Amino acid sequence: MTQLTLLTNALVHAPELLGLRSLLVAGERIVWIGEKPPTLPKELACETLDLAGARLVPGLIDCHAHITGGGGEMGLRSKVPPVPLTRFTRGGVTSVIGVLGTDDTTRSTAELLARAHGLNEEGLSAWCHTGGYHVPPTTLTGSVRGDLVHLERCIGIGEVAISDHRSSQPTLDELLRLAADAHVAGLMTGKAGVLHLHVGDGERGLDLVRRALEHSEIPPRTFHPTHTNRKRRLFDEALALAAQGCTIDVTAYPLEKGEDAWSAEDAIERFLDSKLPRERITASTDGGGCLPVVDADKRIVAMDVGDPAMLARTLQKLLQRGRALEDILPVFTSNPARLFRLTQKGRIAVGADADLVVLDASGSVRDVMARGRWHIRAGEPLLRGMFEQ
Repeated sequence: MTQLTLLTNALVHAPELLGLRSLLVAGERIVWIGEKPPTLPKELACETLDLAGARLVPGLIDCHAHITGGGGEMGLRSKVPPVPLTRFTRGGVTSVIGVLGTDDTTRSTAELLARAHGLNEEGLSAWCHTGGYHVPPTTLTGSVRGDLVHLERCIGIGEVAISDHRSSQPTLDELLRLAADAHVAGLMTGKAGVLHLHVGDGERGLDLVRRALEHSEIPPRTFHPTHTNRKRRLFDEALALAAQGCTIDVTAYPLEKGEDAWSAEDAIERFLDSKLPRERITASTDGGGCLPVVDADKRIVAMDVGDPAMLARTLQKLLQRGRALEDILPVFTSNPARLFRLTQKGRIAVGADADLVVLDASGSVRDVMARGRWHIRAGEPLLRGMFEQ
C-alpha cells in the first residue's frame, strides 16, 4: 500500500530558501510541492502534518563513516562495532557512504558492502567505497575497477591513506593508477568514480595530490581528500586544491583546547569566506571510526569514536554564529550529492527521494523522514535497527 504524507506550512530550504510550502510524499518520493495544500480525495489514506512554519531541509549526507566500525589500533579488542541505524537518524543523516579505514585485513569490502545493504533494508540510503587505507587495496572482485563496475552500491575507492604513519606509503604512480581506475570506472557506469583520500598529519600534507594533478590528465574532481581541517596548514593546502577543481572534505569531530586544527564549523566558515566555488566543500563525521590520541612514538594512548550526530551539531553551531541556513546547508546536502552523483539526494524537489529533516527553533533535529518513512519524531526514534530493540 502506497503511503501518502502531506506536510503543510513548512519553511522549505531546498537547500535554497523557497518559503512556506506544502509537500506531498508518496511512497519514497516527493511527488508535489506547492504554496497551498491540495484537496485530496477522502478515500486516500493520507497522513497530514502541519509543521507550523518549522524549517524543513533535505536529509543530511555523511560521506565518510565507518558503518562496519573502525578502530583496532589498540589491539583487536579495540575494534569498534557496526554503527546502528539510529546513530545516523537521530542526527538527521539519511544517506551515508561507508569506508573501511586502517583495518582492511580483518575487515573487508565484502563486509562493508553487506552492511551498506543492511542499512538500506532498515530504511537508510547507504553506499560504500572499495579498498581501505592500504595499497594494493582490498577488493571483492579482484580489482577496484571491477568492484566499481560490478557492485551496485560501490561508488568510489577509499579511504586510501596518505601522509600518515599508518598508510602503506603509496607512491605517485600507485596513486595515479588508483585515480585512473576510479575515473574510468565512473565513465563506464555513471557513478562518482571518486578517489577518497584519508590525509594524515604528516609533513607531506597534500603534496602527492598536487603532483598527481601536475603529472596527469585525471580531472581534479576525482580526488576527494578528507580530514583536511586536522591541521591548520593542511587546510590552507586544501583551499589551494579547491582552487584547482578538487572538492575537499572537513571532518566534524571534537577538538582539544589549543589543538592546531580547525573545527568543522571554523573550516566551513573559512572556505565560504574565501570566495572559492561553494560546491567544492563537503563535511563528514568519521562516524564509527577511531579518533586516536597518539604519543611521540605514534602509539595510540587513548581513543574516541566518531559520532554521526556531529553533522547536525556543526550545522547548528553555524546557525548560532549567524550564518544563513541556505548558505551553509549545501555543504551537508547538495554538495556531496553532486560530487557522488546521488541524483535523488541532497535536494527538496519533485521527484527527489523523500529524505527530510525538520529543525526546531534552536536548529536541532526534531523529525526525520528517510525514503518516505518517519524514523524520528520529536527527537525520539520510531524505527530502530534489528539489534537496537
